[in-house]
Amino acid sequence: MEISSLLESYLRDDALSVKRMGRGYSWFDTGTHSSLLDAGNFVRTVTERQGQQVGSPDEVAFETGLISSDTLNARAKKFGKNNYGKYLKDIANKI
Repeated sequence: MEISSLLESYLRDDALSVKRMGRGYSWFDTGTHSSLLDAGNFVRTVTERQGQQVGSPDEVAFETGLISSDTLNARAKKFGKNNYGKYLKDIANKI
């Protein structure tokens, strides 16, 4: 199913809610090999140049107060010394 078909279905059912995405959001149509590669390159660029992870559920849970810094540190330890684990540890230790 295409995303546009899903949106049309929500619209017909009067269940469509629209919100503008602010700065910091990007949308990629990844329906082709080249567009999927473009999206992957974008994520790599953001990660390497800005030092931010894209789509980190652990970071979101911490920033919204769902988990504590101790829990975030435990998650960081679980990921060992890879870049994601180091990223989580840095976030937990910034407070």
